[in-house]
Amino acid sequence: MWKFLLRHPPLLLLLMASAAVARVREPNVRNVYVRDDPKDEAKRVYVTGQVVTVLRFQQPCDPERTKMLGWEGRFEPVHCAGKSVLVVPLQDLEPEDRFLLLVTLADGKELPFTLTAIGKTEWEQPDQQVNVFLDPETQEALRAQLKDARTRAQHLEEANRRHWKEDTEDHALARFLAKGSLKFTPLRARKRWYFKNKGATIEATVLTGKAKAAVLFHVTNSDPTRPWSLSEARLLTTRPGEKAPVLFGEAKPFALQKDWDELGPGASGSLALVVDKSAFTSREGPCDLTVELYRHDGLLETHVLLDRRLIRE
Repeated sequence: MWKFLLRHPPLLLLLMASAAVARVREPNVRNVYVRDDPKDEAKRVYVTGQVVTVLRFQQPCDPERTKMLGWEGRFEPVHCAGKSVLVVPLQDLEPEDRFLLLVTLADGKELPFTLTAIGKTEWEQPDQQVNVFLDPETQEALRAQLKDARTRAQHLEEANRRHWKEDTEDHALARFLAKGSLKFTPLRARKRWYFKNKGATIEATVLTGKAKAAVLFHVTNSDPTRPWSLSEARLLTTRPGEKAPVLFGEAKPFALQKDWDELGPGASGSLALVVDKSAFTSREGPCDLTVELYRHDGLLETHVLLDRRLIRE
């Protein structure tokens, strides 16, 4: 139930999703290169409950000699299909869990893998497909290595660009807000709401200033066992009457800062989003905006509708 601090209809309407909505995500495909060296450790494969992970090899596997130790009750039976091995955990693994998967190829070569849980950082995702290369000189392996190198270069370029973009007045304001230093900013609180759902309790404060609007979120992880982290924040133009998730809105720039990477059970943290007045104009003219926050598993946790009249007042 919404708990409004003010009885008058607000210019900014805060809407939080009671049922999470999944966003579209690219499949997580990873390449691993196995050297013929007995000193090498078994390659790790990161899995999660009820999600199929496929290991893809350059030659067929032997179903009779491909097996996993201690899988009963924790995994579906391992299945070999041509050059692929399919693994399906029945439930999420604990961080300390380790399961040994031994894949035997058609030529008799044995390859060990360690199945484990994904990490707790917000950018880590389970493997959906792992391409395994034994000979790094094959054409297929060389193409994969080239693609990996390009991906690393792209990520580095994006990180550099993001660092450059964060050196702005809006990011400085967002940093002050996230660290609890509102008094050092020209922004002032306008409205505040509280909402409690299954995984988190969220307090949202709307702030305005000269040519700026901001939302300060204070998040408390109410899940007794799982960490909470932010996967993505979006700011999109919104047509009258449109509800989140916004599917066809124009993406607008914003500044976001937070003082944490993830929140353990019972922990709290703040994140702040600052918007310049220029964002409230679209190709069609003045517009409202919707802020969408997606949690670590890619589901929509919260959305906020920002009325364009905030900037005029």
